[in-house]
Amino acid sequence: MTQLRPNPGVALALTGASGAQYGLRLLECLLAAGRPVHLMLSKPALVVIGSETDESLPGRPLDIERRLTERHGAAPGQLRVYGQEEWTACVASGSGAPGAMVVCPCSMATISAVAVGASRSLIERAADVMLKERRTFIVVPRETPFSAIHLRNMLAIAEAGGIVLPANPGFYHRPSRVEDLVDYVVARVLDHLGVEQELMPKWGEDPGELAGP
Repeated sequence: MTQLRPNPGVALALTGASGAQYGLRLLECLLAAGRPVHLMLSKPALVVIGSETDESLPGRPLDIERRLTERHGAAPGQLRVYGQEEWTACVASGSGAPGAMVVCPCSMATISAVAVGASRSLIERAADVMLKERRTFIVVPRETPFSAIHLRNMLAIAEAGGIVLPANPGFYHRPSRVEDLVDYVVARVLDHLGVEQELMPKWGEDPGELAGP
């Protein structure tokens, strides 16, 4: 019996938590690495992007796809953007879903929905597919402090096989810009996806090795 291989792309979802810069930078890095990206943006995510960054994305998925493809110089078809009720999208089915998914940033509302398998939107359904198919699933929560409810929900995701990777940048690399803090978190996500990155040296490496001449 032939076993289906997962789509080599990465599903990326941005939700309404603060920290839109993390998700946008991750998108940029994935496209630059040549990875196909299946992008989903919640309505609150569009509001946060507009308030936290200089980016102002259009409302229609196809228009967003065109804007970001042009912005990042992506190859034709490399980036797909889906609406929240586009149930025919490949990410909604285990037979066509990509090999990995990241929700970055991930709101506590999305954490809650994923933890109980609500699947009320395409983002939630795609997350449910990742967990049931035992594929790489990463959530990047950006909230503080955590309530006991938040912690229980994140534990449920971890117990189901997901990776909880909070947006907690380190400082041992002596960041001098906000962008350095963003890159720290994005680098950790890329490491867990198995995507080569030059944003941050591995522990024990000379930071100058990645900086170049």
